[in-house]
Amino acid sequence: MEEKFLIKQAEYKTSAVSAKNFLNDLNEIAFVGRSNVGKSSLINSITNRKKLAKTSSTPGLTKMVNYFLINNSFYFVDLPGYGFSKTGKKHQELWSTLIDDYLKFSQNLKLVFLLVDIRHEPSELDITMQKFLFYNNIPYKIIATKCDKVAKSQINNYCTKIAKSLTITAKNIIPYGVADTKSNETLLKIIGEVNG
Repeated sequence: MEEKFLIKQAEYKTSAVSAKNFLNDLNEIAFVGRSNVGKSSLINSITNRKKLAKTSSTPGLTKMVNYFLINNSFYFVDLPGYGFSKTGKKHQELWSTLIDDYLKFSQNLKLVFLLVDIRHEPSELDITMQKFLFYNNIPYKIIATKCDKVAKSQINNYCTKIAKSLTITAKNIIPYGVADTKSNETLLKIIGEVNG
């Protein structure tokens, strides 16, 4: 029987405000997505640490690249949320240069989880991010968050719509709900495979 990958240790390590502060000593799995997509909640859920990553009802709170040491062997990296503007004007949607720098220059990045809200079709910024990852040969997987906020019978339909927007197949979408044990097991298996 295949041994399940478990997260036995998780702790906040540091935050980077510019490329010169990026860590470069261990493998990294990054989480990226629009502000308020649920990155922090997912990280807390999968590590079973309620307050590891700070959550907020205010979108755009994460302004830095946050590193969390996992099992003393690799990092989860929480990237700034994109798409939020304090003025609320659509044409002023933010795309952090910090995200760009991290994705271009991180030497130990093994996988990016691109998070999209299952209740909404991917935004132009989501699509741009996916294309950026694809054309830069950065391994990535799509996670549809907040599945616990829709009817289970509709999850496949929502995933199909997301897949169509991103021009991929629905089987490449990972549905995720913070209270869903199966969701956690799926992600943990992927994370375990990435880190050997």
